[in-house]
Amino acid sequence: MAKLTIPEIKSKKEKITMLTAYDYPIAQIVEKAGIDILLVGDSLGTTVLGYESTIPVTMNEMIHHSKAVRRGAPDTFLIGDMPFLSYQISTEDAVRNAGRFIKEAGCDAVKVEGAHKEQIKAILKAGIPVLGHAGLTPQTATILGGLKVQGRDLSSAETIYKDSILLEEIGCFAIILECVPHQLTKIIAQKLTIPVIGIGAGSSCDGQVLVTPDILGLVSCFKPKFIKQYLNLNSQIEDALNKFKDDVHKDKFPAEEHSFKMKEDTLQSLKEKLKENNNGQ
Repeated sequence: MAKLTIPEIKSKKEKITMLTAYDYPIAQIVEKAGIDILLVGDSLGTTVLGYESTIPVTMNEMIHHSKAVRRGAPDTFLIGDMPFLSYQISTEDAVRNAGRFIKEAGCDAVKVEGAHKEQIKAILKAGIPVLGHAGLTPQTATILGGLKVQGRDLSSAETIYKDSILLEEIGCFAIILECVPHQLTKIIAQKLTIPVIGIGAGSSCDGQVLVTPDILGLVSCFKPKFIKQYLNLNSQIEDALNKFKDDVHKDKFPAEEHSFKMKEDTLQSLKEKLKENNNGQ
């Protein structure tokens, strides 16, 4: 499958598939499955690095993992997620850090949380495509009252609607809507000409994105309502590890088929050589 282009994505007001990836092996599998877009999300912090939130994630960590994902999925459209304080301070920071995703990691675009008009315009002016992000923006979750649904009241719904329109007007090729009521999603998706990709935003979106470890059941401590778990790898992996431990304790592993053999004549020669050496001591 050929990698999607920006014009193709912008005109793709249909069911786009997007998943996160943080390493080479998962990226390979996602590409083989034919998923449209890969996102190296700053969710890397909580799903892979063990942080309590996405806030501690650094640019160097994002670049490191983005490089691995690009190697695993060379033919899939790849987006790097701008981490906290990589773009908020100044337009210069925003362009510099967005450029690192493109130049160092081989990403095709970047994602920016929130309606940061000047920063996004500067990134776009530098020739770097931007995926917008409205609704729940985890990097500013404290201000929003925590990781909870946004847009349930009139004021926040109007803000999300206006931010979504602004992101399209600025020049974003698509936007993510996170954790908003499906009725609001439908209004926004019908208004915008660019794709609206949802995560916890209902079925009216033009596409869906989820965190891959969530749908594979690799993360057992947190399961948002909008997650559909397609596998429970956590328990399967634990079961496999327990079987390995049991096999080692009972001398069932390694078996003969897992071991290497020496030619018999070489073995005999070695034994004779060792015997001569021992007799000579």
